[in-house]
Amino acid sequence: MADAIKSQVGSFPPGKKITVVFVLGGPGSGKGTQCSNIVKQFGFTHLSAGDLLREEAKSDTEQGTMVKNLMHEGKLVPSELIVKLLLKAMLQSGNDKFLVDGFPRNEENRQAYESVIGIEPEFVLFIDCPKEELERRILHRNQGRDDDNIDTIRKRFEVFQESTLPVVQYYEKRGKLRKVDGAKSPDAVFEDVKAIFAQLNTQANQGSSVSSRVQSNPLKRFVDLLCGCFGTQEARS
Repeated sequence: MADAIKSQVGSFPPGKKITVVFVLGGPGSGKGTQCSNIVKQFGFTHLSAGDLLREEAKSDTEQGTMVKNLMHEGKLVPSELIVKLLLKAMLQSGNDKFLVDGFPRNEENRQAYESVIGIEPEFVLFIDCPKEELERRILHRNQGRDDDNIDTIRKRFEVFQESTLPVVQYYEKRGKLRKVDGAKSPDAVFEDVKAIFAQLNTQANQGSSVSSRVQSNPLKRFVDLLCGCFGTQEARS
């Protein structure tokens, strides 16, 4: 499956450093707002799995028709297809830093991503917000969405708890989770988010600085090589 998708879509060059950050949170937690701020401040490309599917559903293709029908019937789109659209968008962007918004939604999504794209996320940004606050926000926002009613909101929150929280817990166990308090104002949340991404930038700069110093020091490379040769000779004797 992974090879078939890569042969259709393509893949990143071997050895190219690609930075991926997953952004997760309940419906109404403010993921889109924070992603927009991160893009402006830190130069990431924002990719929303939902947006990619809605865009695909508009296309006049067999795959687009299938996506449109599945979404209309309220059925899940196969994880392999979501990952395929995600990889295609990443490659077409020309960037090497990506915010993946609202994905992976479940364990099947996560496994498909690891199988096909396989780029370990630097971390998962989890915007944690109480259920009552999420309900209040969604009911008061004016986006014209048919699913912004109390019954649908609660159903979406149940799905989030049942399907997405296990993914959050998986990355937490791996030390990859960065949690912020989503109940704060958007500006206050972004202050916390900025601190997390500033730390990521610092680590990246330190890594490139060390690599650059090693590559630009021919004397050190010569000494290392010489020591390696002597070490080999001693081992043989």
